[in-house]
Amino acid sequence: MIDRRQLLRLSAASTLASPALAAGLLGRAALAQTQAPVWPGRFVRMIVPYPAGGGADTIARLIAGRLSDTWGQQVLIENRGGAGGNIASEAAARSAPDGYTMYLAGEFQATNLYLYPRLAYDPVADFVPVTLVVQYPAVLVVPNSSPVHSVKEFIAHAKVNPGQVTFASPGHGTGPHLAGELFKRVAGIELTHVPYRGAAPALQDLVPGRVDSFFNNIAPIIPLMQQGQLRALAVTTVNRSAILPDIPAMSDLLPRYEASFWAGFFGATLYSIISWALSALILR
Repeated sequence: MIDRRQLLRLSAASTLASPALAAGLLGRAALAQTQAPVWPGRFVRMIVPYPAGGGADTIARLIAGRLSDTWGQQVLIENRGGAGGNIASEAAARSAPDGYTMYLAGEFQATNLYLYPRLAYDPVADFVPVTLVVQYPAVLVVPNSSPVHSVKEFIAHAKVNPGQVTFASPGHGTGPHLAGELFKRVAGIELTHVPYRGAAPALQDLVPGRVDSFFNNIAPIIPLMQQGQLRALAVTTVNRSAILPDIPAMSDLLPRYEASFWAGFFGATLYSIISWALSALILR
């Protein structure tokens, strides 16, 4: 349960979306410029919980480029994959509380507290949420060499071969892992989970068929589909995706199934948020 102190911190973070508050902070910043150096005065690092080449890394690099242009300071990507996001989360939690470390976390930031018996950081107390960056569906894909061409065929194949069909994920507790576990439960099948240290190495094994399937965000999947290396069976949201309009929604066959992913920025302290807010209209 969130206590009063945590609620106040979360409320402070959310209110930064208010233009009036942002304007007030900017006014205070202008008044304080004679007492403190303008932020940022040097490069800013952005910790990403996955290795280079995956969907989260692509999102981070797009945003980092815009921020670098806006701030006039380099935003450096620091990829720290592994352990279901825990390695990156610990590094972000232990960073200096000076506003120069940004953390692009995903849904594991909300679930790892319940999936791991012991964490070296507190996902609530050690972080302040800054802003939601993106929400997106996942897609269930198989190698082009797979004998299955639909979700119905996939479920039938898994029932005939219980526990022998594998599904990859970027790590324990990540959104794709939980999407696969939910699929198993709703479909009433047994699949074997194969965790990787990110989406990129998982895709490297999926394409040649070393793993049988993968739940992942759409961005890195589309080029491999266009090249004829992967086949999409369904998107994991209730409705079809505008990006893949010909791919059915999982709920067409499994009405109780729905899974979507998100990514957002977190800071180690409220000072981090104030620093970023004072840069004003970051991505406009």
